[in-house]
Amino acid sequence: MSIVEAGALDHVIRFLQSENINLQESATAALLTLSASISNKPIIGASGAIPLLVNILKHGTTQAKVDAVMALSNLSTYTDNLTVIIETDPVPSVVTLLKSSKRSSKTAEKCCSVIESMVGFDEGRTAVAAEDGGILAVVEVLENGTRQAREHAVGALLTICESDRCKYRELILKEGVIPGLLELTVQGAPKSQTKAQTLLRLLRETPYPRSEFQPDTLENIVCNIISQIDGDEQSSKAKKMLAEMVQVSMEQSLRHLQQRALVCTPTDL
Repeated sequence: MSIVEAGALDHVIRFLQSENINLQESATAALLTLSASISNKPIIGASGAIPLLVNILKHGTTQAKVDAVMALSNLSTYTDNLTVIIETDPVPSVVTLLKSSKRSSKTAEKCCSVIESMVGFDEGRTAVAAEDGGILAVVEVLENGTRQAREHAVGALLTICESDRCKYRELILKEGVIPGLLELTVQGAPKSQTKAQTLLRLLRETPYPRSEFQPDTLENIVCNIISQIDGDEQSSKAKKMLAEMVQVSMEQSLRHLQQRALVCTPTDL
Protein backbone atom coordinates (compact mmCIF):
# COMPACT_ATOMS: atom_id res chain seq x y z
CA MET A 1 0.00 0.00 0.00
CA SER A 2 1.33 3.46 -0.94
CA ILE A 3 1.77 6.34 1.50
CA VAL A 4 -1.17 8.17 -0.09
CA GLU A 5 -3.41 5.10 0.05
CA ALA A 6 -2.48 4.69 3.70
CA GLY A 7 -4.04 8.08 4.47
CA ALA A 8 -0.86 10.09 4.97
CA LEU A 9 -2.05 12.79 2.56
CA ASP A 10 -4.60 14.06 5.09
CA HIS A 11 -1.82 14.67 7.59
CA VAL A 12 0.32 16.42 4.99
CA ILE A 13 -2.56 18.76 4.15
CA ARG A 14 -3.07 19.58 7.80
CA PHE A 15 0.62 20.47 8.08
CA LEU A 16 0.27 22.72 5.03
CA GLN A 17 -2.46 24.62 6.85
CA SER A 18 -0.32 25.01 9.95
CA GLU A 19 1.09 28.38 10.97
CA ASN A 20 4.31 26.62 11.89
CA ILE A 21 6.82 27.46 9.14
CA ASN A 22 8.84 24.29 9.65
CA LEU A 23 5.74 22.12 9.29
CA GLN A 24 4.73 24.03 6.16
CA GLU A 25 8.15 23.48 4.59
CA SER A 26 8.15 19.78 5.45
CA ALA A 27 4.63 19.29 4.12
CA THR A 28 5.43 21.13 0.87
CA ALA A 29 8.54 19.01 0.37
CA ALA A 30 6.46 15.87 1.01
CA LEU A 31 3.88 16.93 -1.59
CA LEU A 32 6.66 17.60 -4.07
CA THR A 33 7.85 14.03 -3.65
CA LEU A 34 4.34 12.54 -3.78
CA SER A 35 3.33 14.62 -6.83
CA ALA A 36 6.06 12.99 -8.92
CA SER A 37 4.04 9.77 -9.00
CA ILE A 38 1.55 9.54 -11.87
CA SER A 39 -0.95 7.63 -9.74
CA ASN A 40 -0.85 10.28 -7.00
CA LYS A 41 -1.56 13.29 -9.23
CA PRO A 42 -5.35 12.90 -9.49
CA ILE A 43 -5.61 12.05 -5.79
CA ILE A 44 -3.63 15.12 -4.75
CA GLY A 45 -5.61 17.29 -7.16
CA ALA A 46 -8.90 16.13 -5.64
CA SER A 47 -7.68 16.48 -2.06
CA GLY A 48 -7.75 20.26 -1.87
CA ALA A 49 -3.96 20.49 -1.75
CA ILE A 50 -3.57 22.70 -4.85
CA PRO A 51 -5.02 25.93 -3.33
CA LEU A 52 -2.81 25.34 -0.30
CA LEU A 53 0.27 24.98 -2.50
CA VAL A 54 -0.57 28.24 -4.27
CA ASN A 55 -0.98 29.91 -0.90
CA ILE A 56 2.50 28.66 0.05
CA LEU A 57 3.74 30.02 -3.27
CA LYS A 58 2.36 33.43 -2.29
CA HIS A 59 3.29 33.57 1.39
CA GLY A 60 5.74 30.77 2.20
CA THR A 61 9.47 30.77 2.79
CA THR A 62 11.81 30.81 -0.20
CA GLN A 63 12.43 27.05 -0.04
CA ALA A 64 8.72 26.32 0.41
CA LYS A 65 7.92 28.48 -2.65
CA VAL A 66 10.45 26.58 -4.75
CA ASP A 67 9.04 23.22 -3.64
CA ALA A 68 5.48 24.47 -4.21
CA VAL A 69 6.09 25.55 -7.82
CA MET A 70 7.84 22.25 -8.53
CA ALA A 71 4.89 20.34 -7.09
CA LEU A 72 2.47 22.43 -9.16
CA SER A 73 4.55 21.69 -12.25
CA ASN A 74 4.25 17.96 -11.53
CA LEU A 75 0.51 18.20 -10.90
CA SER A 76 -0.11 20.27 -14.04
CA THR A 77 0.80 17.32 -16.25
CA TYR A 78 -2.49 15.70 -15.19
CA THR A 79 -5.12 17.44 -17.33
CA ASP A 80 -7.92 17.48 -14.76
CA ASN A 81 -5.70 19.41 -12.36
CA LEU A 82 -5.24 22.34 -14.75
CA THR A 83 -8.67 23.85 -14.09
CA VAL A 84 -8.13 23.60 -10.34
CA ILE A 85 -4.74 25.31 -10.65
CA ILE A 86 -5.91 28.20 -12.86
CA GLU A 87 -8.83 28.88 -10.51
CA THR A 88 -6.33 29.62 -7.71
CA ASP A 89 -4.76 32.49 -9.73
CA PRO A 90 -1.16 31.22 -9.42
CA VAL A 91 0.39 33.20 -12.29
CA PRO A 92 1.34 36.41 -10.43
CA SER A 93 3.16 34.44 -7.75
CA VAL A 94 4.84 32.15 -10.30
CA VAL A 95 6.05 35.16 -12.31
CA THR A 96 7.34 36.82 -9.13
CA LEU A 97 9.31 33.69 -8.25
CA LEU A 98 10.60 33.42 -11.83
CA LYS A 99 11.83 37.02 -11.81
CA SER A 100 13.74 36.42 -8.57
CA SER A 101 15.34 33.19 -9.84
CA LYS A 102 18.42 32.63 -11.94
CA ARG A 103 17.14 32.07 -15.47
CA SER A 104 19.25 28.93 -15.93
CA SER A 105 18.01 27.35 -12.69
CA LYS A 106 15.70 24.39 -12.17
CA THR A 107 13.31 26.77 -10.40
CA ALA A 108 13.02 28.93 -13.53
CA GLU A 109 12.43 25.77 -15.58
CA LYS A 110 9.53 24.70 -13.36
CA CYS A 111 8.09 28.22 -13.29
CA CYS A 112 8.01 28.24 -17.09
CA SER A 113 6.48 24.78 -17.07
CA VAL A 114 3.58 26.08 -14.96
CA ILE A 115 3.29 29.24 -17.07
CA GLU A 116 3.16 27.19 -20.28
CA SER A 117 0.29 25.17 -18.83
CA MET A 118 -1.55 28.26 -17.55
CA VAL A 119 -1.40 30.26 -20.80
CA GLY A 120 -3.62 27.63 -22.34
CA PHE A 121 -6.37 29.53 -20.49
CA ASP A 122 -7.38 33.10 -21.27
CA GLU A 123 -7.02 33.99 -17.58
CA GLY A 124 -3.46 32.70 -17.62
CA ARG A 125 -2.49 34.66 -20.74
CA THR A 126 -4.02 37.83 -19.37
CA ALA A 127 -2.23 37.38 -16.05
CA VAL A 128 1.21 36.85 -17.62
CA ALA A 129 0.78 39.88 -19.89
CA ALA A 130 -0.47 42.02 -17.00
CA GLU A 131 2.46 41.21 -14.71
CA ASP A 132 5.23 43.81 -14.88
CA GLY A 133 8.13 42.04 -16.56
CA GLY A 134 6.14 38.83 -17.02
CA ILE A 135 6.72 38.39 -20.76
CA LEU A 136 10.29 39.64 -20.41
CA ALA A 137 11.10 37.01 -17.76
CA VAL A 138 9.87 34.26 -20.10
CA VAL A 139 11.93 35.72 -22.96
CA GLU A 140 15.01 35.74 -20.73
CA VAL A 141 14.49 32.05 -19.93
CA LEU A 142 14.14 31.38 -23.65
CA GLU A 143 17.60 32.92 -24.07
CA ASN A 144 19.41 31.59 -21.01
CA GLY A 145 17.41 28.72 -19.54
CA THR A 146 18.04 25.00 -19.47
CA ARG A 147 17.16 23.02 -22.58
CA GLN A 148 13.79 22.02 -21.10
CA ALA A 149 13.13 25.52 -19.76
CA ARG A 150 13.70 27.04 -23.21
CA GLU A 151 11.19 24.60 -24.66
CA HIS A 152 8.62 25.61 -22.04
CA ALA A 153 9.35 29.30 -22.66
CA VAL A 154 8.98 29.17 -26.44
CA GLY A 155 5.88 27.00 -26.03
CA ALA A 156 4.32 29.55 -23.69
CA LEU A 157 5.08 32.48 -26.00
CA LEU A 158 3.79 30.59 -29.01
CA THR A 159 0.52 29.72 -27.25
CA ILE A 160 0.07 33.34 -26.20
CA CYS A 161 0.70 34.68 -29.71
CA GLU A 162 -1.45 32.05 -31.41
CA SER A 163 -4.38 32.84 -29.11
CA ASP A 164 -4.60 36.47 -30.27
CA ARG A 165 -1.81 37.60 -32.58
CA CYS A 166 -3.06 41.18 -32.84
CA LYS A 167 -3.21 41.55 -29.07
CA TYR A 168 0.10 39.95 -28.10
CA ARG A 169 2.46 40.29 -31.11
CA GLU A 170 3.85 43.73 -30.23
CA LEU A 171 4.04 42.87 -26.54
CA ILE A 172 6.27 39.88 -27.28
CA LEU A 173 8.35 41.67 -29.93
CA LYS A 174 9.22 44.65 -27.74
CA GLU A 175 10.83 42.38 -25.14
CA GLY A 176 13.58 41.45 -27.59
CA VAL A 177 12.56 37.86 -28.30
CA ILE A 178 14.12 37.60 -31.79
CA PRO A 179 17.75 36.75 -30.89
CA GLY A 180 16.66 33.92 -28.60
CA LEU A 181 14.28 32.55 -31.23
CA LEU A 182 17.00 32.66 -33.88
CA GLU A 183 19.35 30.71 -31.65
CA LEU A 184 16.65 28.11 -30.96
CA THR A 185 16.00 27.60 -34.69
CA VAL A 186 19.64 26.52 -35.06
CA GLN A 187 20.67 25.01 -31.73
CA GLY A 188 17.41 24.02 -30.03
CA ALA A 189 15.88 20.59 -29.70
CA PRO A 190 13.73 19.58 -32.71
CA LYS A 191 10.48 20.47 -30.94
CA SER A 192 11.87 23.84 -29.84
CA GLN A 193 13.14 24.57 -33.34
CA THR A 194 9.69 23.98 -34.82
CA LYS A 195 7.99 26.17 -32.21
CA ALA A 196 10.57 28.94 -32.67
CA GLN A 197 10.09 28.96 -36.43
CA THR A 198 6.30 29.03 -36.08
CA LEU A 199 6.51 31.92 -33.62
CA LEU A 200 8.85 33.86 -35.92
CA ARG A 201 6.28 33.55 -38.70
CA LEU A 202 3.55 34.86 -36.41
CA LEU A 203 5.69 37.78 -35.28
CA ARG A 204 6.41 39.22 -38.70
CA GLU A 205 4.22 41.95 -40.16
CA THR A 206 2.04 39.45 -41.99
CA PRO A 207 2.03 35.74 -41.12
CA TYR A 208 1.68 34.84 -44.82
CA PRO A 209 4.31 34.81 -47.61
CA ARG A 210 4.49 38.22 -49.32
CA SER A 211 4.82 36.93 -52.89
CA GLU A 212 6.42 34.33 -55.09
CA PHE A 213 9.38 36.70 -55.48
CA GLN A 214 10.09 36.63 -51.74
CA PRO A 215 10.16 32.97 -50.68
CA ASP A 216 8.95 32.12 -47.21
CA THR A 217 12.45 31.33 -45.94
CA LEU A 218 13.44 31.78 -42.32
CA GLU A 219 15.94 34.46 -43.35
CA ASN A 220 13.25 36.49 -45.13
CA ILE A 221 10.87 36.10 -42.22
CA VAL A 222 13.48 37.39 -39.78
CA CYS A 223 14.57 40.25 -42.05
CA ASN A 224 10.95 41.34 -42.20
CA ILE A 225 10.72 41.33 -38.41
CA ILE A 226 14.05 43.12 -37.91
CA SER A 227 12.92 45.96 -40.18
CA GLN A 228 10.08 46.64 -37.71
CA ILE A 229 12.13 46.53 -34.49
CA ASP A 230 12.52 49.83 -32.66
CA GLY A 231 15.87 50.55 -31.07
CA ASP A 232 19.35 50.22 -32.57
CA GLU A 233 20.60 47.82 -29.89
CA GLN A 234 17.83 45.24 -30.35
CA SER A 235 18.01 45.50 -34.14
CA SER A 236 21.80 45.17 -34.16
CA LYS A 237 21.69 42.11 -31.90
CA ALA A 238 19.01 40.50 -34.07
CA LYS A 239 20.99 41.16 -37.25
CA LYS A 240 24.11 39.64 -35.68
CA MET A 241 22.13 36.55 -34.67
CA LEU A 242 20.69 36.30 -38.20
CA ALA A 243 24.18 36.42 -39.71
CA GLU A 244 25.35 33.70 -37.31
CA MET A 245 22.25 31.63 -38.09
CA VAL A 246 22.89 31.87 -41.84
CA GLN A 247 26.56 30.93 -41.29
CA VAL A 248 25.63 27.87 -39.23
CA SER A 249 22.99 26.92 -41.80
CA MET A 250 25.57 27.12 -44.59
CA GLU A 251 28.06 25.04 -42.60
CA GLN A 252 25.40 22.40 -41.90
CA SER A 253 24.48 22.28 -45.59
CA LEU A 254 28.14 21.93 -46.57
CA ARG A 255 28.66 19.07 -44.09
CA HIS A 256 25.54 17.38 -45.45
CA LEU A 257 26.88 17.63 -49.03
CA GLN A 258 30.27 16.29 -47.94
CA GLN A 259 28.64 13.35 -46.18
CA ARG A 260 26.59 12.56 -49.29
CA ALA A 261 29.72 12.74 -51.43
CA LEU A 262 31.49 10.25 -49.18
CA VAL A 263 28.75 7.64 -49.54
CA CYS A 264 28.30 8.08 -53.28
CA THR A 265 29.57 5.21 -55.46
CA PRO A 266 30.79 5.49 -59.08
CA THR A 267 27.42 4.08 -60.16
CA ASP A 268 25.69 6.89 -58.31
CA LEU A 269 27.80 9.39 -60.22
